[in-house]
Amino acid sequence: MAQFFKIHPDNPQMRLIRRAAEIVREGGVLVYPTDSSYAIGCCIGDKAAMQRLRRIRQLDDRHNLTLVCRDLSEIASYAKIGNQSYRLLRNLTPGPFTFIHKATKQVPRRLQHPRRKTIGIRVPGNKIAQALLGELGEPIMSSTLILPGDALPLTDPQEIRRILDHAVDLVIDGGYCGLEATTVVDMVDDVPTIVRVGKGDVSLFEGKE
Repeated sequence: MAQFFKIHPDNPQMRLIRRAAEIVREGGVLVYPTDSSYAIGCCIGDKAAMQRLRRIRQLDDRHNLTLVCRDLSEIASYAKIGNQSYRLLRNLTPGPFTFIHKATKQVPRRLQHPRRKTIGIRVPGNKIAQALLGELGEPIMSSTLILPGDALPLTDPQEIRRILDHAVDLVIDGGYCGLEATTVVDMVDDVPTIVRVGKGDVSLFEGKE
């Protein structure tokens, strides 16, 4: 049965944030709020937790998982970023964008796209997510909480708890945070290509492709 933490969206209770980080470190899978929608995540180095996440979402190994990072400096440890991409990320993070880049050697191979050797990266503006990332000291391996057969992410923490009660270890209720997934931008060739239109403003990329 999943634990359920109600955390204030503007002033996260650090006692609960610390316990949530412990659950992640112990191999737990959690649902947490971001600045676009709720996400499902786990520890970057835990193979079993990653496999649980993929089963819940029914994702194959060709689906790019996302490393949700605290800031741009942390991103640079996991993604190969050219000068043009760096300037773009500096202007758009934190924000509701996921950027696909070539992965560095610090990213476990099982997290990378098997053919392209890429990884999704993002920096959320949500205060709960930022507090959790700060406590963990490393990215959260994540995916938008869209269940198989659904077109949109789950948004109601109580409903999430009911549906995933025996599938995840923790649900963080951070209030309503939206129902749009992130806008996904492929930056592998240092030129932005829109892969998925979501909450992020795609007009910011006009004239850049």
